Amino acid sequence: MIVIVVCILSILTILLFLYIVFLQKEIKNINKILTKRLKENTHQPISLALFNKELINLSSNINRCLKVEEELRIESIREEKYFKEMIANISHDLRTPLTAIKGYQQLISKEDLTPSQSKKLKIAQKHTDELSDLIEHFFEYSYLINAKPELKIVSVNLTNLVIECIAGEVTEFEKKSIKVNIEDENQVFAMVDKEMTIRIIQNLIRNCIAHSAGDVTVKVFKKDMAVIIFKNPLENHKEIDIERIFDRFYVGDSLRHKSTGLGLSIVKLLTEEQRGNVGADIQGNMLQIKVSLPV
Repeated sequence: MIVIVVCILSILTILLFLYIVFLQKEIKNINKILTKRLKENTHQPISLALFNKELINLSSNINRCLKVEEELRIESIREEKYFKEMIANISHDLRTPLTAIKGYQQLISKEDLTPSQSKKLKIAQKHTDELSDLIEHFFEYSYLINAKPELKIVSVNLTNLVIECIAGEVTEFEKKSIKVNIEDENQVFAMVDKEMTIRIIQNLIRNCIAHSAGDVTVKVFKKDMAVIIFKNPLENHKEIDIERIFDRFYVGDSLRHKSTGLGLSIVKLLTEEQRGNVGADIQGNMLQIKVSLPV
């Protein structure tokens, strides 16, 4: 009798052991499928070979959650595409009436105006130019996120390119009484798309013109990568969230500056498109933006 009991217990122990082994195998299989979905972006549902009510319920709930998550992801992609197309359409549609407004302002400026009328016209022209800049940023950003232009990578003298772009904006710097100090060690070359890099530099310059509270320092040097640094003082540096400065539509110091924040978003987008990286930090009241590009 004792022998029979021992045999039964032994069989039950073996069966329990095998059940636990199969249970662990199924859990391992679930983890494997989930890991594969994360790494390879597959859509494989979880399936089980072992019949266990609780485990089957668990896998069924996980599959439902994964399906909902996938539907939300697809909806998000659809909304993002719609958003991009909307920006492109709005940017394009705004250009036509704005061109007409500028044309009429130019015609009015040629007429005999009183000093008061001339003053009001200049204010209107100033705001029209600001609106034009915003629309250009919208148009540029919408183009960049909708189209993937083919890169034309060539060796570019980055030092000369920065100097040329700054020289092209001398008048704007003078209007704001901003001096630009250029610090360069030697001629720095980078393997980049020249047109994209010009856009990057121009947007960095525009950011300084719009927001600098004093003279600007520009550095071009080479380490592991070719580096461009724009450094300028800020009036209200405590209002800037440095972690979000490259986010699209982020507005720092919103009480003083009406800006979409697209300029620096474009800088980030174009830099990363060329396998580079961007960074920013604030030391005291000085904002430093650093762009690194491949050499």
